Amino acid sequence: MLEINAENFEVEVLQSDKPVLLDFWGTKCEPCKALMPAVEKLAEKYGDKIKFCKLNTAENRRLAISQKVLGLPTIAMYKDGAKVEELTQDKATPDNIEEMLKRYV
Repeated sequence: MLEINAENFEVEVLQSDKPVLLDFWGTKCEPCKALMPAVEKLAEKYGDKIKFCKLNTAENRRLAISQKVLGLPTIAMYKDGAKVEELTQDKATPDNIEEMLKRYV
């Protein structure tokens, strides 16, 4: 999974030629850490069709706020330079993430 920050967000996420799954997570967010292995498994399964990225909100607060990320974990899908869907907190489960991915492959 590609690490996203303020320097590469526009190129890697907004200008991507593939749909992008962006995992907003935090170092103090235990549900985020628990979810990460499942997201990495999905990256192995769908990585040829969807770009998988993660953004540490503790290190990129302004960017997370600019993307209207208000709670963690948040899993967002970007397509053609825009956020098109997101799953937050209790809705961010491996099954829900995979269902969302299937809509963009």
